[in-house]
Amino acid sequence: MVDTAALLAAYDEQMRMAHGTVPSGMTYEYDGPILRIVGAHVGRIRTPRDAGVRGVELDRLITRQRDYFQARGQGVEWKLAAHDLPAELPERLVAAGFEPEQPSTVLLGHAEEVAAEPVLPDGVVLRQVSEAEDLRRFADHQTEVIGTDCSWVAADLGARVAAAPGLITILVAEAGDQVVCTAIATYYPGTDFVALLGGATLPEWQGRGLYRAMIASRAREAVARGFRLLHVDASPASAPILRRCGFHEITTSTHYQWTLPQ
Repeated sequence: MVDTAALLAAYDEQMRMAHGTVPSGMTYEYDGPILRIVGAHVGRIRTPRDAGVRGVELDRLITRQRDYFQARGQGVEWKLAAHDLPAELPERLVAAGFEPEQPSTVLLGHAEEVAAEPVLPDGVVLRQVSEAEDLRRFADHQTEVIGTDCSWVAADLGARVAAAPGLITILVAEAGDQVVCTAIATYYPGTDFVALLGGATLPEWQGRGLYRAMIASRAREAVARGFRLLHVDASPASAPILRRCGFHEITTSTHYQWTLPQ
């Protein structure tokens, strides 16, 4: 039997706040219990499981973050897990003008159990990339698959590569000159975790094992680097594949978005 309570405890202890080298052009700032990530295309707020404040003091904390990024001319996202405290935090975020996106399923996997030789469709090549042109193609592919403007992703990935190239793996699967699938792994030294991000496959290539191959490849790299656990915030489309690969659901997460008034 898998001890999901132990997995959740490891997640809460090690993955709630940002780790490691700060990406180029960004800063990490603390306001009481929360971490404010500044310098990306939008602001980001990360918290421990318990934000540690309640009532009016919580309202003031939320308002300070909103107003801080509004003064910068940016929106801000506040990430919450379903088991976070205080229980009033979601409703107080909404009262401050934040809107929840669809929840993601938080799944964890044991890297050694997931690692395997990636099996790719005929004619598809898997490459690790870091050059600016490849990052632009990566971002263009994400835009095509997701359906929203992901052009900012190229600069974001470039900043991460510039700051600490050894802490990120950026993968593209190509059929000829077409990018058909993309994925990222980020490594957190001093923890058990590698985060698997950005998995996206062109619709006409879905169902052919590309996403599973990306999981297997990143898990193998995690094992080679000595990491024990894999973390994914999964979409409804990805979660079933991850479960079949041996991942275990521990909670859900929701991004609450505040956008600049029009």
